[in-house]
Amino acid sequence: MLAETICSAVSAAGLGIAAITAWRRRFMTAARIAAYALVPLGLVLTGAVEWLARTAFSPVAWAGFGVLGAAWLLFASTRAVERRRAGRKETAVTEGRQAVAPAAPTLPSGAGRQGPSAKPRAGAAAADDFSDIEAILKKHGI
Repeated sequence: MLAETICSAVSAAGLGIAAITAWRRRFMTAARIAAYALVPLGLVLTGAVEWLARTAFSPVAWAGFGVLGAAWLLFASTRAVERRRAGRKETAVTEGRQAVAPAAPTLPSGAGRQGPSAKPRAGAAAADDFSDIEAILKKHGI
């Protein structure tokens, strides 16, 4: 009963504000204010306010909200566990692939195809070239 009275008073106040706004020739704003002001009155007339008041003060309804919250927590926790397990399986599969894959062959410093126009290199210069490549490959985990 109290909730219905409060909603009716809010609607009456809103309609008064809409009338003042229309008197100032702001008709679009007045129509919008009137629409908002009629919502609480419509809720009272449909009985939604009475139902909401009964639900808010009902211990059974609050127990139902508690059960819904517990169900939501169970869904969220099982989802988190599934994501962790999927991540572990994925890393295990990729680690297994890396362990099975053969290592890339490395060429000795003097090896390689040298044609007639190729200059013979010193062993230190060739080792520097391959050390850069090896560093890049190690960086990428290959």
